[in-house]
Amino acid sequence: MVRGVEMPRVALDTVGCKLNQAETQLLARQFARAGYRLVAPDDEAEVYILNTCTVTHVADGKCRQRLRLAHRRNPRGVVVAIGCYAERAGEELARLGGVDLVLGNDEKSNLPRLLVESGRLSPSFGQESIASADLRTRALVKVYDGCNSFCSYCIVPLVRGRERSIPLEQVVGEVRQMVADGYKEVVLTGTKIGSYDDNGVNLVKLLLHILAETSVQRLRLSSLQPSELSPELIGLWRDERLCRHFHLSLQSGSDGVLARMGRDYTVGDYQQAVDLIRGMVPGVAITTDVIVGFPGETEVEFGEGYEFCRQMGFARIHVFSYSPRQGTQAASMPAQVGDRVKRERSQRMLALAKEGAEKFKQRFLGKTMTVLWEKRTDGVWTGLTDNYIRVYTKSDRELANRLLPVRLVKLIGDAELVGEAQG
Repeated sequence: MVRGVEMPRVALDTVGCKLNQAETQLLARQFARAGYRLVAPDDEAEVYILNTCTVTHVADGKCRQRLRLAHRRNPRGVVVAIGCYAERAGEELARLGGVDLVLGNDEKSNLPRLLVESGRLSPSFGQESIASADLRTRALVKVYDGCNSFCSYCIVPLVRGRERSIPLEQVVGEVRQMVADGYKEVVLTGTKIGSYDDNGVNLVKLLLHILAETSVQRLRLSSLQPSELSPELIGLWRDERLCRHFHLSLQSGSDGVLARMGRDYTVGDYQQAVDLIRGMVPGVAITTDVIVGFPGETEVEFGEGYEFCRQMGFARIHVFSYSPRQGTQAASMPAQVGDRVKRERSQRMLALAKEGAEKFKQRFLGKTMTVLWEKRTDGVWTGLTDNYIRVYTKSDRELANRLLPVRLVKLIGDAELVGEAQG
């Protein structure tokens, strides 16, 4: 960097899924290696970039709120909207006061160059400043993008395009680089990672390559579909570096609703997938997504879904109220469920989710597990076990990015686990 010249500050922010987070991390490395200073999203920055989500109207609203806030924080700064909301409704975001640039999914990977070419960002001097980046203990690596399924409620195929796998060599190289950068855990993410296929290399072979060709200490998968599971795949979890956590999409526990959603499995298929995992991976956490208030969902169908979720004993349930997305089949379906009913069903499902999370965590009280510690706030450290239990401990030691054995001693508050760090 030229002496006396201070490089612009760049703030990167994300709304949405782990795939969005992975893409934001990649952009952060590009900006940092180019010499720009990375700052937290809520800091004043010359350039604020939001990687947007549009999976629900709530996500849309959150994106608009953050963009407006960034402009108020620094009216002279450049505010950029990228990603799925920008892809779906770019003109809408461009009309939002204070947004200077809107880029869809195909363009955002070239963002540093586009900002410089448009004169919105001064050229860097090329000195790497990766240490300034907000590097976390878990790195996310994109292995898959797009979707061909066209579930009746889902906007993803319209904003992400057709399915495509990231080449094997690129994925392995990125994992290797993350390990070299000091990350202890890598999360493989994408729209449908279970459908990975790079010239005959499927997900099983991809995992085998990563485990054999890198020294990653923890490898986690972001999300799978029930139809993507097989004994061959689950058998890989004999390698303890694979985290005992499966996020297995459900969406509804009613066969009638699943059929209207256009999902390619039944409740029975899902049950078989869960039984397969639990039979082969002791101590596993299974988390899921559930949509309540889908068009035509009766009280009986909601009750079927509620009871199925109760029987499954999920470690965590992400609950979403159905949100019509323009251009999807479900948006024009008859018998749209009212907002009041959606709220009531969402509250009931969230209460069940809380109960299930507490029961799952109670199973591990008194046990010693390995935790990857992430950060400290007011003297309290927080981190994750391999099976996705968040643990807290008080310590004056520097624990960040360390894998340490922890004895889980008690539950407090909202079913949070307190641990005693060992070693």
